[in-house]
Amino acid sequence: MDKGKNYEVKDISLAEQGKMNIDWAIAHMPIMGKISARFKKEQPFKGLTIGLALHITKETAVLVHALRDGGAKVAIAGCNPLSTQDDVAAALAQDGFSVYGYKGETTEDYYRYIEGVLAQAPQLTIDDGGDLLTMIHTKKTELLKNMIGGCEETTTGVIRLHAMAKDNALKYPVVAVNDNNTKHLLDNYYGTGQSTLDGIMRASNILFAGKTVVVSGYGDCGKGVALKASGLGASIIVCEVNPFRALQAVYDGYKVMPIEEAAKLGDVFITVTGDKHVISLENMKKMRDGAVLANSGHFDLEIDVASLRKAAQKTRQMRPSLEEFTLGGKRLYLCAGGRLVNLGAAEGHPSEVMATSFAGQSLACEYLVKNKGKLGNKVITLPDEIDQTIAAMQIEALGVKIDKLTAEQEAYLHSWKEGTS
Repeated sequence: MDKGKNYEVKDISLAEQGKMNIDWAIAHMPIMGKISARFKKEQPFKGLTIGLALHITKETAVLVHALRDGGAKVAIAGCNPLSTQDDVAAALAQDGFSVYGYKGETTEDYYRYIEGVLAQAPQLTIDDGGDLLTMIHTKKTELLKNMIGGCEETTTGVIRLHAMAKDNALKYPVVAVNDNNTKHLLDNYYGTGQSTLDGIMRASNILFAGKTVVVSGYGDCGKGVALKASGLGASIIVCEVNPFRALQAVYDGYKVMPIEEAAKLGDVFITVTGDKHVISLENMKKMRDGAVLANSGHFDLEIDVASLRKAAQKTRQMRPSLEEFTLGGKRLYLCAGGRLVNLGAAEGHPSEVMATSFAGQSLACEYLVKNKGKLGNKVITLPDEIDQTIAAMQIEALGVKIDKLTAEQEAYLHSWKEGTS
């Protein structure tokens, strides 16, 4: 491990490769370049410290640079033990950022790094999963008095935030960036769909064509996973608890059934629910020999891996991100230890998708600063006009042109007097 005054990374000598990967991301995230240029001119975060607990990837590095261009001091820790790209962490450290993370972190190091970020006394937080915010509310409450607000990136974190708000436990305003259309309808749907299958294929090199893929959860992430797996020739079974989402899955042409039934039929099982023990040990005992299990939800609880480890008669590390468990005479294969497969076994979402998500994070931070003291201690959705601005920037970056309403059309949409003639 390489350590400096304000960093702890795996190998600082990886920095040059990290810089090249960051340059690749920059080239595919032009809207972040526009935001950075404006931030550099306007300095919305001058004198502020922003603390982040995000996946330390090449795309995140682009966000980190944008925030610093806006005048912020930035400190970042990884938000998942397997998701840090060590070359990117090294590049950020060499570039003067406070960065703490390496791929394969111990649980002790993971929380020590969160504390390292909070030692910088941030006034703004950006979370992916809510661990930074949770520690502020439970162990570092002295930071609350200077807190302006926070942002949350993922579905799991937003679920936690709403639980805190319901219990009146939330002590500063937090923008649920995950609720932006430019986040959940792009990142969750297209990004999770592609990167999840990418992770499973890198871990196992299986052929999806002809397989039966069981998708637990049919929110935006589950819809994306099902779509991409279907596109590769797989048959899809969806497991859901929400009647409306189950109905959507049926109308999308998929079979829908409880996991107890699906466990006997699936070749590949993918969890994307944000809940715990969605696939239990009893479910796993019913699976076919050779079944592959993967989780694409934020925390490593969706598959009951702890019970699997205890019950297995034999365990082997078959490939870098693939374990074999012998359970009742059958072999089950677990990708990336049951952690986020798209980042544990692959590189996460493509840069083009993360451009809109991190544009949302950047502009959400600016929104919080501009509205300091006015928002209340609650979960906030970013105003639609900001979301539409992000979409318009991405449309322009793609070289796509769209129609504009005429004055007559605009007036008609805001009038109630004109009807059938």
